[in-house]
Amino acid sequence: MLRTFVTVAQSGNLSEAAARLGRTPSAVSMTLKQLEEHLVWRLFESDRKNRLTRLGEQVFELAQTELRQFDYTLAAIETCARSPEGLIRVASIPSVAARVFPFAIGELTSRHPGLSVELRDTDTEQVIDALMRGQADIGVVSGQHTLNGIRQVGLFRDRYGVICAPDHRLARQEPEPTIDQVAGAGFIRNNLINSIGDGAFQQAIAGSKVVLHNTTSLLAMVRTGKWVTVLPQSVVQAEREDLVFRPVAGVQERRHVSLLLREGTAFPKFAGELWDILLGFDWAGT
Repeated sequence: MLRTFVTVAQSGNLSEAAARLGRTPSAVSMTLKQLEEHLVWRLFESDRKNRLTRLGEQVFELAQTELRQFDYTLAAIETCARSPEGLIRVASIPSVAARVFPFAIGELTSRHPGLSVELRDTDTEQVIDALMRGQADIGVVSGQHTLNGIRQVGLFRDRYGVICAPDHRLARQEPEPTIDQVAGAGFIRNNLINSIGDGAFQQAIAGSKVVLHNTTSLLAMVRTGKWVTVLPQSVVQAEREDLVFRPVAGVQERRHVSLLLREGTAFPKFAGELWDILLGFDWAGT
């Protein structure tokens, strides 16, 4: 019922939703009717099914969350069935996933050739969510967090700085760029700078009209030479040949990067080995 409802709400009409679901429009209509009868309230404003009621909007949001969880659980079950030796699920911020996990996962799978590994790179909030939902065993996040049932240790800290193209004026000037210079040079906001507690910095960039959450897209815009942003140094180390990192005068804060381990994982032996591999990595060299 929920999948049918969500598909109709996304499509805006019964015929397209029925085609996506591989069902007849009358069958889809009947399923929606049964759901509305169960809730004793209408989910759509009219029979055209192109506008949700207030309850419909709430159900739509909740149903999408439940379907994502269901689909993930089903995929995890199928992965476990194909992985009799074991499965390790890792969620990490992209900067660490790109630089460290090729080595770490290579080391782990060389010890256990039959082990399956699932790695996702995403932002800190989604890494924590995956750990708390039991969708990840190991996580790497920005910041320090107190989480129930999660073991935590600090990995490294790195400095924030302005990122710009090599031919940008902030890359060429001799003194370190000031906060005002950075804010006035086509500044793009991103999620990582929210943890910078410097009041002068946050006030200076408050007027920025462009916000990007995807690091790949963010750096692509910076490469044009028309934009700059502020990121931790390790985020762009792999890009250092065509991007310039410069400390910002007056901004001394550093980003903390932490390693998290969920207690009660299905395969604690493998999770413990990966934990030790990551702790043994030369983080100073990253």
